[in-house]
Parts: sequence; structure tokens; C-alpha cells
Amino acid sequence: MIVLVANIGSTSFKFRLFDMTDERELARGGVERIGSDNASVKVGSQTWTGRIADHGEAIDRSLQMLPDPNVKLDAIGFKAVHGGPISGAVRVTDEVIRTMTEFADIAPAHNPPYIAAMKAFAARLPNVPQVAAFETAFHQTIPASRTTYGIPWEWTQAGVRRYGFHGASHRYIAVRSAELLKRNDLRVISCHVGGSSSICAIEGGKSVANSFSTSAQSGLPHNNRVGDFDCYALLKVLPKFGLTLEQALAKMAKEGGLLGISGVSNDHRDVERAAAEGNERAQLALDVLVESVRHYIGAYLAVLNGADLIVFTGGIGENAADFRKQVCSGFDYAGLKLDPQRNETRGKEATISTDDSKIRVMIIPTNEELIVARQTKDVLNK
Repeated sequence: MIVLVANIGSTSFKFRLFDMTDERELARGGVERIGSDNASVKVGSQTWTGRIADHGEAIDRSLQMLPDPNVKLDAIGFKAVHGGPISGAVRVTDEVIRTMTEFADIAPAHNPPYIAAMKAFAARLPNVPQVAAFETAFHQTIPASRTTYGIPWEWTQAGVRRYGFHGASHRYIAVRSAELLKRNDLRVISCHVGGSSSICAIEGGKSVANSFSTSAQSGLPHNNRVGDFDCYALLKVLPKFGLTLEQALAKMAKEGGLLGISGVSNDHRDVERAAAEGNERAQLALDVLVESVRHYIGAYLAVLNGADLIVFTGGIGENAADFRKQVCSGFDYAGLKLDPQRNETRGKEATISTDDSKIRVMIIPTNEELIVARQTKDVLNK
């Protein structure tokens, strides 16, 4: 079975192509800056720049640049984000798209481009089945005591709850850590920190807590999304700055996070450079991210009654040594000891704690696409 896994952003399209006979990756690539005249397409060693109007054109260009453009796709899997009451991995149907549309208001950066890509693929490859593997699926094992808000009960019944996201990434960390340590009873705190960030408590391979809430705008501060925020603060913000609710929400989704605090960039590397040059707001942005991660690690040590393993993944988690050092400091009470030399490792699987640390700390690069490809295969084989 040949499966193309699509990872969609508002102005990006990334993919990996797998032969699921042996889970071999056949190709990977992506398109950045969709909607501009200087869009960038990279597939394997090939690159192309020019006008890409929409996700449909991005798909066309990417398929044309495959090493074997005549390859027959058996399925397309989507790392879909929010399906509300629809969770798990499911065939994409009109009902699935309608439900994703209904939840687009609380997943504005994710659901609309995924819907557009699903329709674009269906128009081009109408006979190729599509599967949506929703990010919320891995978190269905979180107990209700950790997903229920203290809100009027009719709101809860309407589906307002903590869902949790980054399910494919945290599921991969659960599976891979069990393989590496040869244990199925691990207590793992998975730290996916990148452009979008979340922390997950995993016990025996199952999610038992996640820092995301009802929407992917919540939890940790993200690259340009606000993260946790007291909704009542809007009563102060709206009249003060003459904003409508919709305008304020748009700012929280695009001008918050690292960008909002630092005023420099939504890229952690740019913020680090600015902080090193003495920019106080940039340093504050780094500190806020570190404290937020530490907050959730501390909470999840309580949830799990300790931890066997803390994993760093995602662009920042896998590559930012100083960030990891700051996060892991001050956990002496838990017996956590980071090895300074091992911590200089970037972008590859490695243990970065000392041999006598009571909690092992590892870098494990995530592979969300492989998880989605497996889920897609399972759905179509049923």
C-alpha cells in the first residue's frame, strides 16, 4: 500500500510518501508560502520557485516533482486537527468535512486549509480514498476529571471540553520510547516544543493529560499563538484598544506567543539571537516559554506519581540545547540530572541525562507522518 501523508498549514503543504509494505519512505517534500509569487517547492533534491496560488496548485506541483510521477497512490492520510465529536482515524466523507467546518471557528489556522486540501485531492484523485487521523484521538484515554471545565453543564454537553492535540507526535513518542527502553509500563512526559507546542503525560503508552484545551490556541505559548489566557482579560482589552472580539481573537492567533512577547520574530532561533544581543523582551519570551514547560512538567510529575522518562521533541525540543538546560534545571527534588556534554546533541535520538539521573531525559525526533500512515493503513484494511 502506497500512502501519501499530508501535513497542511495555512500557507504550506508538506508530505511524505510511504510504502507500507515495509514502512519505507519513498519521498518527502513540501511547499512554503502558498498564495505568493515566490512560493518555494522542494521534493527530494529538486527545488522550484514561482507562483503557487492555492493548495490545489501546491499539490499539482508536488506530485509532478515526485521521483516517480506515475506512482499509484493507494491512499492519502491527513494529520487532521479538530473534528470535535469525531475522533480517531476515519474515512473522509461529506459528514467529516461538515463537522470540520463547524469546528473551524476554534481551529482557524488548521481546519480551513485541511478542508481545502481534502477537496483539492478529491478533485484531482477522485478514486483515491482519504483518511483523516485526528490529533485528538490519542487523548481519548484522558480521564474526564482532566478534560472537564467548571462551566455550566449545558456547555459541557455541547462539546466544550479539553481535547488535547499533537496526538500523532505524542503517540510516536509513546511507541518509540517503549521500543528504545524495552518497557511497556513507562511513565513519560513528552515535550513537543516547536512552532506549535504541547506537553503530554503518558502512562503505559496511553495519554493521561495534555496541555492543549478546547482549541490549539491554548496551553504553552506558541510561535505566534497566545497559549493559555484568561478570557475575562478581553473585557479590559477590547475597549482599551478599540477592538472587536473577532479582531482580538485574530491578534491572539497571529500576534501572540514568542512573537507577541519578543516583538522580534516567531522563530525561536531569531529570538535567541536577539536575547544574546541584550534584547530584554526577547529574553522574556524565552523565559516565559521555559517557565510554561516547567509548569506542565511539574504538574505531570504529580499526575504520574513521578516519571521514568522526559522526552524533548519538535523543532525547539530537538535542537535548542540551552532551552533544554533551562527547562531541566531545578528538578533536583525529582533526582533529574542533565549531562551538559550530552545535552549538546541536536536532532537525533540520544539520552542527555547522566547515568545516575533518577529520570532519564532523551531527545527523540518525532515522526508524526509515519503514525498517520499506519492509521491510514489500519482504517482501509478494516
